[in-house]
Amino acid sequence: MNYKFISNTRLFKGLTEKEIKLALSCLKAYTKDYKKDDVIYHSGTFVDAIGLVLSGSVNIEQDDAWGNVSILDNIGIKRVFAEAYVCAEKELLMIDVVAAEATEILFLNMNHLIETGDNSRSFYMKIVRNMLSIMAAKNLNLSRKISHTTPKSIRGRLLSYLSYQAAVQGKKEFEVPFNRQQLANYLCVDRSAMSNELGKMKKEGLLLYNKNKFSLLNQMSEL
Repeated sequence: MNYKFISNTRLFKGLTEKEIKLALSCLKAYTKDYKKDDVIYHSGTFVDAIGLVLSGSVNIEQDDAWGNVSILDNIGIKRVFAEAYVCAEKELLMIDVVAAEATEILFLNMNHLIETGDNSRSFYMKIVRNMLSIMAAKNLNLSRKISHTTPKSIRGRLLSYLSYQAAVQGKKEFEVPFNRQQLANYLCVDRSAMSNELGKMKKEGLLLYNKNKFSLLNQMSEL
């Protein structure tokens, strides 16, 4: 186990290597590898372990009754998923967790930590504090998704999402964590219609793109 890597994750921030070893033992940690498109957690099931992404990434997906898929979030390396469902206890998953690429996950049984409530251990309060920080950040991510999907037009949604990615990554040339279909699902729009809109924006000199790589041009930055 790469303890230095784990110490640099948000969940284990501030823990010493000794504390991490104790925590992993307490949380009954184990790792598992997944191929692209493997379903890690299925909607309609109960979970008792959160997942920490060691490599690769996963998509948080939600299907409606007609089979339409909406991507709620992309969870990359060093981030966790399913923490809200684990902490809520006896709450059925309303989402699927799907490997977006070849991925390795570290599973941690947080229920054991919650049920024992042993705050005498040095790592206990640190992990609880880190979990609160993570869950707050997740709420902000959901708020951002709402802001990206609030515009009525496809162009408005693209402008919102791409502008945000440029701001977060601090540059006008950047990659997004979605392929074209996944981006359409995330923005809750039709893929063909979105591709047509991207083509129009390219012709108008607003941006350039190749697969999941985008370059925002000056005209767009002034919008």
